[in-house]
Amino acid sequence: MTYGCQTWSLTKIIGNKLRVAQRAMERQILGIRIKNKISCKNIRQQTHIKDVVLFAERQKWNWADHVARMSENRWTKRATEWQPRIGKRSRGRQPLRWSDSIAKAKGRLWHREAGDKNRWRLDAEGYILQWMGEAL
Repeated sequence: MTYGCQTWSLTKIIGNKLRVAQRAMERQILGIRIKNKISCKNIRQQTHIKDVVLFAERQKWNWADHVARMSENRWTKRATEWQPRIGKRSRGRQPLRWSDSIAKAKGRLWHREAGDKNRWRLDAEGYILQWMGEAL
């Protein structure tokens, strides 16, 4: 379910869809139906499965750290940081980019701060808690 989640641009709508799918899978694992009216917290305690969105965001944070420390000539870093310059931007709200949520948490120069591994790992908890606050 989380294959390639390091590169996802998660929005609240997509996050909610992932959570709904995860809850359906957990109910299927336990053989519980929605009409049984068992709370999601009780199901989560029985399955001991972590929230898919929080897992994906933690993986994304770790991947951002890894990409920031890569050398400039690596194609992975070039592809991650690439921004098209062809033509005009489309009207309306711009699509969410991979790095937007990290830039929101750490600022536009987040890749400079990623050089300090210990501090970056400590900041991961704040980033994840930000997503937990939005989920509630």
